[in-house]
Amino acid sequence: MELKLKLERPVVIFDIETTGLNITQDRIIEISYIKVYPDHRQEKECLRVNPGMPIPKESTKIHHITDDDVRDCPSFEQLAQQLFQVFNGCDIAGFNSNMFDIPVLDEEFNRVGIDFDWSKCHFIDAQTIFHKKEKRDLAAACMFYCGHEMENHHSSMADTQTTYDVLCAQLERYDDLGQKDVAQLSEYSSHSKFADLKGFIIYNEKNQEVVNFGKHKGKVLEEVLLSDHGYANWVRRSDFPASTKRVFARVQQRVREHEAEAKRQRDQQPPTADQLERLRNKFN
Repeated sequence: MELKLKLERPVVIFDIETTGLNITQDRIIEISYIKVYPDHRQEKECLRVNPGMPIPKESTKIHHITDDDVRDCPSFEQLAQQLFQVFNGCDIAGFNSNMFDIPVLDEEFNRVGIDFDWSKCHFIDAQTIFHKKEKRDLAAACMFYCGHEMENHHSSMADTQTTYDVLCAQLERYDDLGQKDVAQLSEYSSHSKFADLKGFIIYNEKNQEVVNFGKHKGKVLEEVLLSDHGYANWVRRSDFPASTKRVFARVQQRVREHEAEAKRQRDQQPPTADQLERLRNKFN
């Protein structure tokens, strides 16, 4: 199938298998991708990864990958530069990738010292498109859009190939989607405009970062940090994704700069009459 989407740069459709579902603690054990270039040339690869930790039996029951399967495989650190070259400068697509695969991959990059700039990527999530149009899962999407049962479910390459096939079929089936470019399709396949990769912080209509969880949900983050001085430190110490912590650090730095500028302007103001009178009284 051909991805009938106008591309100005490559798009990487990918899927991962992991040791579990905890974004900050679990590790990638398999990653597969199909990289589609603007001329629709394709590259595809499936890479097994030694996670450096045991794979729980519950996870193996799902993806059928055991400790023995990855024992002699390279670590993520050994594959990181190769994967950076695959994803860098590309738009990204997957199935539930906005909520899981991309945040996990970001954690892995962050762990080995690679600060991947996701802000330059458009994200296309075929699951979001599917749920908005039909509201089911990947296996059902395969049957609905492609007309056949999904094979080797929870094999990362099978999931990647099925996601690619489903996305191609979605663009064929829905005329309004087929007319969109990558940026428009990215917007359509997102529920909110995320400031981080997990959606703990989102943007409002004024493009301000807004807290999307907990006691400050719905509040502008900059205003929260001005009033709750321990909040950023709590997030930094807690088990939040690296991308969330980066947003907090960025906004906290902005708050400090605003406070410093306000202090500088106050210091440059000429003294008031009352201040001058107090100074005269002090030295007389």
